[in-house]
Parts: sequence; C-alpha cells; structure tokens
Amino acid sequence: MKTDLDTLLTALYVFLDDHVIGRRRIGRPPLLSDAELLCLAIAQVLLDFPRERHWIRYARKHLRHLFPYIPDQSGYGKRLRAAGPLIATVIRHLAANTPTGAPILRLIDSTPVPCGASRETAKRSDLAGDAGYGYCASHSRYFWGMRLYLVTTVEGMPVTWCLANPKLDERDVIAALLEVDHHLVQSGQVILADKGFAGADFEKFLRDDLGAHLVRPARKNTSDPAPSPAERALLHMRQWIEAIFDTLKGQLSLEQHGSRTRGGIYARVGQRLLAMATCIWHNTKIGAPRKRSLIAYDH
Repeated sequence: MKTDLDTLLTALYVFLDDHVIGRRRIGRPPLLSDAELLCLAIAQVLLDFPRERHWIRYARKHLRHLFPYIPDQSGYGKRLRAAGPLIATVIRHLAANTPTGAPILRLIDSTPVPCGASRETAKRSDLAGDAGYGYCASHSRYFWGMRLYLVTTVEGMPVTWCLANPKLDERDVIAALLEVDHHLVQSGQVILADKGFAGADFEKFLRDDLGAHLVRPARKNTSDPAPSPAERALLHMRQWIEAIFDTLKGQLSLEQHGSRTRGGIYARVGQRLLAMATCIWHNTKIGAPRKRSLIAYDH
C-alpha cells in the first residue's frame, strides 16, 4: 500500500463506512457524507490550511477527484463544529484497532491551547468561563485559553483526551478523565508522567482504583524516593509526549485552530488529534517504520 494522501483518505473512508458511521438515516442523503466530511477535515490540517476560506478554495481546485461535492465555507464550518462527538468516537475506534509496541505503557501530559491574545477577546469570547488565564512553565509564558490533556500510547496514538480550564489542577483533571474512561486503563499498566503529576492522592487513585503504577521524576528538595533502575530506564521515554505535542503544534497547527466557541474548539482540537491518529493507524497497517511520521501525507 502506498503512503500518500489519496491512499490515506481512501483507507480511512472505507474504515469509517464499514465500522464507525453505520447505517444511513431515513431521508434524503447529504451531498457530503459524515465519512467524507472527516476525510476532508483531516486533509485540511495535513495540508496546513488553518483558514477554512483558503481551504475550501484549494479543495475545490485540487481534490475534486476525491470529493465530488465540497460545500461552501459556512456549510463546511457548521458541519465541522457539530462533528465533535463523532470525531471523538472515530479516534476511539482507531486507537482500538491499532496495536501498540508497548501495551503496558501509557503517556500522560497537558499542553496549552491559546484561544486569544487580547483582553477584549477574553471578555467577549463565547469561551469565557471555559477558558482562562494560565502559565506554561516549559515555554515560560502566560496565555489565555484552555489546556489539552492527553493520554497516548508510546507511538502517540490518542487513547483519551479532554480540554479544561488552565486554572484547574492537572492531577484532578487527569483523575476525572481516567475515572470516566477507566476501562481504557488496564490493571498493571504503567503511566509515565512529569513532576507536575506528583501527589499522594493521585498516586493512590491510580494504584487502588485503576491498578496502575505512576512513574515520574523525583522532585528536588523533597522526600520523593529515588526511582528504581527500571523506572529510570522508563523516564528516558518521558520526552516522547513532548514530541507528540510538537507534532500537533508544528505540523498540525494546534495553536492556529481559530475557534471562538465551545463546540468549535472541541471539534478543531479533535480534528488535529484525528489527523495524527489516522496517520499512526495507517502507518501501522502498512508497516511503516516511523508510526507518527506525517511527511508522506502533508504535501
């Protein structure tokens, strides 16, 4: 199987049509099906078109062989903003159908998703209340927006995710996320995190409620026990989650989502995660050596 965008979108369309979308509703079929909508949304972020107006113009000129009908900008945006729950469902199906090289290991972390850069935006945005002011220690900057919390496999396949106000405690958000999706964390799994997830209550929750073991670096000037030799070996993989975020921000324009509504940001962030999940799924199916590589599909 070839590694190009046409092949990727065709494979995903067949997968969605056979395993996810299900039977069509009674009535007149839409000119652009849900499967075609998601394929079109993935192509948008892989080809780096953050603005829908530019994307629709490009797609109508270059992608007619894949999408006989392409709606106008407003119709496409409306369909995409309403597709958030479907995008989350598709990511779950792709994760369930993609084997990982280390099923015992999961990576967790969070990253800022800025939603505005002015005080007027913070006051008037529809996201006010959901978004807030936060601080990104890794980049030494303040931002107004939300935080993306992500649980992935070692290859970068999203297992579960959510968006939350940056003022919330990271441990509380991840604990709530894993409690809702506890069936995604198997007993005996190792969860690799950074120092920000240190806490007796959080570790007790993982150990007693989920049967998982948290591995994180020891904090300086604390009574944290030194990691065992096996844990030290795992800590070398901690930067993998940062590489996953770099892919989302660098190649999939996560911070250029342009959303100003609750449904919009959920769908646009999900759109980027779906693009990455689709590439990992497809690369795994064809036996590509680099599972998270997007180079074959982004031009």
